[in-house]
Amino acid sequence: MDLNMNTGATTSVGALFLDAEALYKELLRGVQMLCHANTRLVGITSGGAWLVERLQRDLNLPGKPGVISSAMHRDDFSKRGLSNSAQTKLPFDVNGADILILDDVLYTGRTLRAVINELFDYGRPASVRLAVLVDRGGRELPVQPDFAAARVALGSSQSLSLARAESGVFSFEVKEC
Repeated sequence: MDLNMNTGATTSVGALFLDAEALYKELLRGVQMLCHANTRLVGITSGGAWLVERLQRDLNLPGKPGVISSAMHRDDFSKRGLSNSAQTKLPFDVNGADILILDDVLYTGRTLRAVINELFDYGRPASVRLAVLVDRGGRELPVQPDFAAARVALGSSQSLSLARAESGVFSFEVKEC
């Protein structure tokens, strides 16, 4: 595995090159197509929260986006406990809203299941959809994104996550588990 950090935005995994900034532009296009007047953006901590912060600004959407944590509803809570990531903040009424959840990487679907449980603790949305930067397959639950900027295959011993530089530039981190 070769991590190319020269630009801060490109990761090389074997012959696979992932340019996080280029994929963000594709995600921006996809989110524009999915948004309605009643759509509220909610990012899963931490990569998804970074994405919605930037999307909210780039799309000139009013208000603040939501941030949601999976910590309290994870099926591995006894092993992980509470993480140091941001806590859930939904600065709008969830009831009747069209919620577009954003995440950096979709893998097994377990984080999304926990996030949906957390979301319903706050109310009953009219609909819940999902957009992701990267869908890496490997699903353990029947979950599919409404939009994925890219689909890649990685080994089960590898993890992929979004990183953000102080300048706001996105890149990917690939690690061996």
